[in-house]
Amino acid sequence: MKLIIGNKNYSSWSLRPWLLLAHHQIPFEEVRLSLGSAEFKQQLATYSPVGLVPVLQDDDLVIWDSLAICEYVSEHYLNNQGWPASAMVRAQARSASAEMHSGFGAIRSQLPMNSRATGRRVPNDAQLAKDIARIDQLFNQCRQTFSHLGAWLFGEFSIADCFYAPIILRFRSYGITLTGDAQTYADWQLQNPSLQQWISDAEQEAEIIPGDEVGQT
Repeated sequence: MKLIIGNKNYSSWSLRPWLLLAHHQIPFEEVRLSLGSAEFKQQLATYSPVGLVPVLQDDDLVIWDSLAICEYVSEHYLNNQGWPASAMVRAQARSASAEMHSGFGAIRSQLPMNSRATGRRVPNDAQLAKDIARIDQLFNQCRQTFSHLGAWLFGEFSIADCFYAPIILRFRSYGITLTGDAQTYADWQLQNPSLQQWISDAEQEAEIIPGDEVGQT
């Protein structure tokens, strides 16, 4: 099994399935392509029909969407344990993941992921503030509802945690502080050894994408 990803410093979409595989110690070959290189599109074309990362190759099967990859890994390698066991909790975890998959445009555009950066600052306009407030609300609600099941967003570690890990790295980079249980959860995520490994790997990357280096003072 191969997972084709972009730079660990910048590729939020790549982090999601990588974190699921790494957290569960599922063997896979990591193929990292440099997002800003002249060869990126040509190299990726050998793996992906749509020219985007991440891509999972498992024998002859090719999957090219982060949520689809996570669903596949859960079904075929985790006995469906990528999601909570309870149907009620699972439905909410899937809803939260889908919200992340398609939403939070202001966070995506104004707080580009930069895993190795800290101390960055950007203006907090109304739409960005709205997105951050929704994340804060979601994290607090999930932890207050499911804390009896474990320390992760819905109790046990799940695909939902993988989907919100890039948000937590963004907040770390740009000094965004959450409230109460939401910040406690974010701090817990940052202690995950697999996420720490991703950050460490990102710090070793030499590539720089100027458009994603925002908020420097």
